[in-house]
Amino acid sequence: MQVQGATIVVTGAGSGLGAATARHLAAHGASIVLLDRNADAARKVAAEFGGLAVECDVTDPTEARAALAQASELGPIRALVNCAGVAAAGRIATREGAMPLEDFERVIRINLIGTFNMLRLAADRMAKSDPLADGERGVIINTASVAAFDGQIGQAAYSASKGGVAALALPAARELARFGIRVNTIAPGIFLTPLLEELSEPVRAGIAAAVPFPERLGDPAEFAETVRFCIETRYLNAEVIRLDGGVRLPPK
Repeated sequence: MQVQGATIVVTGAGSGLGAATARHLAAHGASIVLLDRNADAARKVAAEFGGLAVECDVTDPTEARAALAQASELGPIRALVNCAGVAAAGRIATREGAMPLEDFERVIRINLIGTFNMLRLAADRMAKSDPLADGERGVIINTASVAAFDGQIGQAAYSASKGGVAALALPAARELARFGIRVNTIAPGIFLTPLLEELSEPVRAGIAAAVPFPERLGDPAEFAETVRFCIETRYLNAEVIRLDGGVRLPPK
């Protein structure tokens, strides 16, 4: 699958890893459709390279269908990159009581159900498109997290949601193989996203010191490069790639 000339949809593209991915793929010749609940943020990024920004809640089937239909007007969707998600912390039980169930449900709904919602709808469109010369129709790349494997105290909801995303790679890839659709997942470690940019430099340095090598926070551009590798490497399928500098998260 070549990025050059392909129509690619990126969710959560208004900031962070999604924005970096949209910029990188656009720089390599793709037509990018940027989906985000924050329409203004998506439009600001899209304006940098002439992409199409669409307001979309990935958990809403109606909005997701409409966004993908709009994207398809540019050409058959050849890749979907799921970056939309939330990072929420909360302990299961405290002196004040149990974690509110709605807090757990919210994280699962956005990170896991939202990812699956976009995957199922994009796969449906890809399966009905004409195949390329090699029989390939599309690529779907989901975003998990190292917290799927090394969940810390306070990350029960987040780890469960990202663990679900990681577990989705193999069954989805097996099922969609007959349509020529590949599915891969990237599990990033500690990246310099807007959330971490709000922390002081000493705090960021302390976090980065936990990374074996290179001893720094991940650059969103490195995530974007990995996305392109996943798209362009035809034999890469059903894989979960840890992109983390070798870090293993401690209990807390």
